[in-house]
Amino acid sequence: MQTFLKVTAAAALLATGACASKPKPVEETKPAEVTKPVEEVVETVKTDPVVESSIAPGSLEDFRVNVGERVYFDLDQYRLDSEDQDILKRQAAWLASYPNVRVLIAGNCDERGTREYNLALGERRANAVKEYLVSLGVSASRIDTVSYGKERPVVAGSNDQSWALNRNGWTQIVSGATS
Repeated sequence: MQTFLKVTAAAALLATGACASKPKPVEETKPAEVTKPVEEVVETVKTDPVVESSIAPGSLEDFRVNVGERVYFDLDQYRLDSEDQDILKRQAAWLASYPNVRVLIAGNCDERGTREYNLALGERRANAVKEYLVSLGVSASRIDTVSYGKERPVVAGSNDQSWALNRNGWTQIVSGATS
């Protein structure tokens, strides 16, 4: 009887084991990718502090520093090039802002040439500057001219650099500027 029970129990175990379903294999999942947080790069722009100018608008210094008071000529020339015209346009705009200002334009030359020749060339240079300013709307009645020829050099010296600086038309404010 005991043998019968053992055989029956073994058969039952085999029968239940044969009917048991096999578990599905677990699909491996890929681990989620870990992304690094994007670091924002913040660039700082260094700016200089705002410095207020100590130059008074309408002053001689304003004209000299912010506008430009001289134009320079080539050897034996009184023609205004584009750089000269730019300076004179700024002068005309400045003079339009300050209608009570009067100017004297001095024509200057380097030391080469005779006194008479340089006085005549200086006069042509001063007149070229005046005519250009007048063409830009500055009243001719506000502008006087003079030729100093080679008598008032800006720079002493007898070399190309000195001569180039001494060949100029100099716009000088004679009245009406603020102090």
